[in-house]
Order: sequence, then C-alpha cells, then structure tokens
Amino acid sequence: MKLSGTEAARYFARPDPGKAGLLIYGADAMRVALRRQQVIAALVGPQGEAEMRLVRMAAGDLRRDPAAAGDAMREQGFFPGPRVVFVEDANDTVAAPLASALADWRPGDAVLVVTAGSLTAKSALRKAFESAPHAYAVGLYDDPPSREEIEAELAQAGLKTIDRAAMGDLETLAKVLDPGDFRQTVEKIGLYKWGDDSPLTPEDIAACAPATIEAELDDLMHVVAEARLREIGPLMRRIEGQGINAVRICIDATRHFRTLHAAASDPGGPGAGLARARPPVFGPRRDRMQRQAQHWGMRRLESALAVLVETDLTLRSAAKAPDMALVERALIRLATLAR
Repeated sequence: MKLSGTEAARYFARPDPGKAGLLIYGADAMRVALRRQQVIAALVGPQGEAEMRLVRMAAGDLRRDPAAAGDAMREQGFFPGPRVVFVEDANDTVAAPLASALADWRPGDAVLVVTAGSLTAKSALRKAFESAPHAYAVGLYDDPPSREEIEAELAQAGLKTIDRAAMGDLETLAKVLDPGDFRQTVEKIGLYKWGDDSPLTPEDIAACAPATIEAELDDLMHVVAEARLREIGPLMRRIEGQGINAVRICIDATRHFRTLHAAASDPGGPGAGLARARPPVFGPRRDRMQRQAQHWGMRRLESALAVLVETDLTLRSAAKAPDMALVERALIRLATLAR
C-alpha cells in the first residue's frame, strides 16, 4: 500500500507494529535516514537495539543469502517487545527476497523496515511493498515539511506554546534548510527555551537560527541603511581587524540593499517582499529591514545599488586606491543618501 502526505507523516510518528513492513525511498539520503530513525525508534523504543530487538542488514547480505530477511523476522528475541529487521540501501536486485519475506510474515514476526534511494514507478521493490496488503511504501521528495510535521518536531523538542509569527518564521526556515539542519535548529531552540514556559517568539528563533552572515557585517549594513554615519568608521576598523576584505564587505552590502530594494518594490509591500527573501529574514532583523525599506523607497535604493556596483567594479579594476578606503567612502555616501 502506498502512503503520502499527511497520512505518511502520521504513520512515521505512530507506525503499526501489526503490519509486516515499510519501504522508505527517496533521492535525499538525509530525509530517508531521519524518517527511518523516527519509525524504528517508535517501534522498538530507546532500548530496542540494546535489547537486541533491532537487526541491521545490508542489501548485499540478501543477495548472498536471499532467506536472511525472512529468517531474521521469524526469530524470537530474548527480550519481550516489538522487533524490527532493518535493511538499508536496497534496490530492485533484492526485491524478490524481500517480497518473499513479506508474503511469509505472520503476526508476532518482526516488522521489516527497508530504505532505498530513488525508485521509478516501475521499480520491482516499490511494487513488492505497494502490492502487499499488510505493508506500506513511502516516497520522500524535496517538498518542505508540512505544518503538522513542524509541530511534531516542536513537540518532540518540548516546545508547546508557539507565537503565530514564530510559526511563520519556522515554516520559512523549514523551506530553506536541509531536514537534518532544521531538526538540529529545533533541538537548539528547545534547549534555548529549557525551563521557560513563555511562548516561543521570533526573537527566540532569530537567536538560534543558523547564521547567514557574520554579526559584525550585519551590524554594519544596518548602520549604513539607518544613516548612523559616526558608527561606520569604528565598525569598519573592527571588521578589518577580523580579516574580512573589502570585496566581501561590498558583496554583503549589495546583498543587503538588493533585499531592501526587492522589499520596497514588492506589490504587497515591504513585509511581503521580505517574506519572500532568500535567505530568510527573521524576527527583529526582519522588522528592522522593513522599516529601512519603507524609509528608503525604491528609487533611492536603486541609486544606492548603482553606487555599490560602481564600487565593486573599481575594486576589481587596476585602480591603485586602497580597497578599504574605497568601500568606506561608498558606505558613507549611502548613509548620506539615506538622510
């Protein structure tokens, strides 16, 4: 039987030990591995492997001994409780022995969990599980996690009360991060909020989200966009001391002002434009950039981008002017333009 969407997500969280098996396949090995871990943990519990209720088997073992999976599923363990036989990296070459193991399954036998890479619609391995009345097949694709899946990750991390804006930020984050990175971020947020019963806020997410730009550079871009002229020099000295070169500063300034320009020119307004920004803009930083976009307006932001393009071309030319001085002069011009 084939599962997809919400139905599949629910089964991953609460797999049925009374079913013979589950095939999880997909091009993204991380997505497949995370789901496999979730299912096996739900079936055998945290002590399953220690109690020898989990048998791991490579697909190559089945090619050498086609009866190995079926024999392992029928074996009786020393410890009571559900058992799992896990076969990894399977493909169509082991479809026949796995189909035989499913056909011979009886209540009380171990559950067969199989993982595979991309499989076509005509795959013999897929057909073995999809045609079995007491087994499931789930294909994982590059679709972002659903709201229900995100809520399940939050609950697992001990996060129960979520601000509406924070949930929006998490949905955006889930679209741009790999599944493993997103899960680690949620776990980090859970540790950050440990012992804190207040609702999760965008500020909390901003504090834990993976950095997309060095903090010092981020501060410099805000200072320039907000026309705080006196702070540009000291920040430039600090950044220069960290070994960041002029070209990198110019690239980050261009990225910041392009994001502002996209926000200011969006038909839905700056808020809608920032919601579509990649990489995503979170919490207080999003509110700050929205105010900047509203203050600058589309036309002045076009002028700012022209200054940055001119500076970038000069940096890459044979000009002998000091690079840092060129960039600092350009940023001062932008701050003056903001006024």
